[in-house]
Amino acid sequence: MVNLNTTYMGLKLKNPIIIGSSGLTNSVENIKEAAANGAAAVVLKSLFEEQITHAASHTILQNESANYYPEAEDYIRNYTRANDVDNYLKLIRDSKKAVDIPIIASINCISSHEWMDFAKKIEEAGADALELNIFILPSDPLKTGEQNEAIYFEILEKITRTINIPVAAKISYYFSSMAKMALKLSWTGIKGLVLFNRFFSPDIDIDRFEVKATNVFSTPAELSISLRWVAMLSTKVHCDIAASTGIHDGKAVVKQLLAGAKAVHIASVLYKKGFKEITIMLDEIQTWMVQHNFKNLDQFIGKMSVKEAENPAAYERVQFMKHFSGIE
Repeated sequence: MVNLNTTYMGLKLKNPIIIGSSGLTNSVENIKEAAANGAAAVVLKSLFEEQITHAASHTILQNESANYYPEAEDYIRNYTRANDVDNYLKLIRDSKKAVDIPIIASINCISSHEWMDFAKKIEEAGADALELNIFILPSDPLKTGEQNEAIYFEILEKITRTINIPVAAKISYYFSSMAKMALKLSWTGIKGLVLFNRFFSPDIDIDRFEVKATNVFSTPAELSISLRWVAMLSTKVHCDIAASTGIHDGKAVVKQLLAGAKAVHIASVLYKKGFKEITIMLDEIQTWMVQHNFKNLDQFIGKMSVKEAENPAAYERVQFMKHFSGIE
């Protein structure tokens, strides 16, 4: 019998499969179903800064009294904000009562101001860890890369001083020096890096003249993006790494573990196939381990990282060589 236990951010997990932050993790019913099918931990659907601000503004616009009584605007704004946060804290408490796996809260943040006071409440509600989904789109031509990157450090350094539970940063690969940035982020006191976050991708409806979402779900073809960086960073950063995006079967989980991930986040595959897919993936991992005579994950986690691989240069190759492309 193989042992699938692993440790991520100091959390003891019964296997490496974590349900990523998504609409699948916004209810106790779904969380119970995920746990029943073998999920080792759950990251709750993110609480967004924009969501809180927009909800308050929308309520104010719908309330005519705000046009007559200035103090009504403050009341509605504070009530809406508190209501969103209270619902989130209730989800944490109820989830902790319903399942015996770690519950990781999630905040989608773009500054260190709007949500910082929520973090302590999240910890007090019983969350086992906090994941910060951070993505600063470098779209302002007046801001330098250093200015954009400074926001990440400001957020992480403040939050690690505010709470005692483990903190993970879920980031993108849009950095001019990804390896250096990941290393510096791991110095802030975080316990985990999640590679990578999945963000809104715009498309244009040419008949309705509207901007709409595209590529909402990941595909197996996207695995290579995170696989490369997990392999390159897993032995260099001072925290655990969890892999995310493109993980749709047990073989993909194995690949990320071989690259050096301590755990993986899955979501898209569950939208497409349901929570029962977790059990199938776990069976695939166990079968592979038996075939290769591995009794536990520690025996092969990182076996194919840049540090351990026989051909580490393959991870750094970014263009096909002539004889690979078939072009004479």
